Amino acid sequence: MLRGLWYYALPGADLRPGAAVHRQMLGEPLLIGRDAKGRVFALRDICPHRGMPLSEGAFDGREVECCYHGWRFDTSGQCTAIPWLVDGSEVEVGRIRVRRYPAREVLGNVFVYIGVADTDDALLPDLPKLADIGVARPQLSIETIFNCHVDHAVIGLMDPAHGSFVHTSWWWRPGREMQLKERAFEPAPLGFRMKRHRPASNARAYRFLGGAPETEIAFHLPGLRTEHARTDRYQYCQLTAVTPIDERTTRVNHVIYWTVPWLTPLKPFFRHIARRFIAQDRDIVERQQRGLKFDAPMMLVRDADTPARWYFRLKKEFSDAAAEHRAFKNPVEETILRWRS
Repeated sequence: MLRGLWYYALPGADLRPGAAVHRQMLGEPLLIGRDAKGRVFALRDICPHRGMPLSEGAFDGREVECCYHGWRFDTSGQCTAIPWLVDGSEVEVGRIRVRRYPAREVLGNVFVYIGVADTDDALLPDLPKLADIGVARPQLSIETIFNCHVDHAVIGLMDPAHGSFVHTSWWWRPGREMQLKERAFEPAPLGFRMKRHRPASNARAYRFLGGAPETEIAFHLPGLRTEHARTDRYQYCQLTAVTPIDERTTRVNHVIYWTVPWLTPLKPFFRHIARRFIAQDRDIVERQQRGLKFDAPMMLVRDADTPARWYFRLKKEFSDAAAEHRAFKNPVEETILRWRS
């Protein structure tokens, strides 16, 4: 599980001002909240006094209060009060802190930076760049838990060849119809990009955009996939964020934006379709775990498996660069891949 990166935490709509929720990410307990002024924050969800989760206590929009002994902490993690202290106590409240994690909100999504240790905000890497289609918040947000390691969730979701077998539906690709695909790829920041292209005729999902839609698909570490489709009039964007909860469990958030006005009343229908689509990905990956538990090796072949091969090379290069204190060098080269799906 890579550190030193921004991870998707939750949809911003799930955090009203004055609210805080528990999230486990990369095996670490986090308290993620929004203060009374609307600013998001993230703290380690453990009181340093007796190990009580701070999420079991209260948050008033300014301070978090531990439910065990009433210790209070502001949103920077600084201890502000220990109620039972008496005058002359040797305890220095100002020196007690809870670990703070940088948190930011981008287009209605809360991201948290998880490093090896506390990091100065001035040294943080850039936030993930999402396609700005003129919509501040997503139309739909769906969360699903995959019972697998994050690597299997990522390469399963980015796999371009499984659709004809996993996602067959009357509205998508009925009858396992397969066509030859040829796509140009290029390196992108911390990842790679499938260059903008016309979707295949057996992909019906974009017909609601009308006209002649073009699509661009990108992936970058730690596990963010964006798919941006547009015509002269309308745009549609999907963000799929894969975040490890621990070594065996992964959270997948599927976020959808659009500028097509007549789609908004159809949200319940599109929510149903999106949930079914992502559930198909979850189910196939969880079935895969029955074989992988026997230490079965994976044979990643060219060309359709190349994105998965790139993912592992990107992870290795990111880890090596961090260990060697040097700049990241993207191992992906511009190329054309061909497969049937």
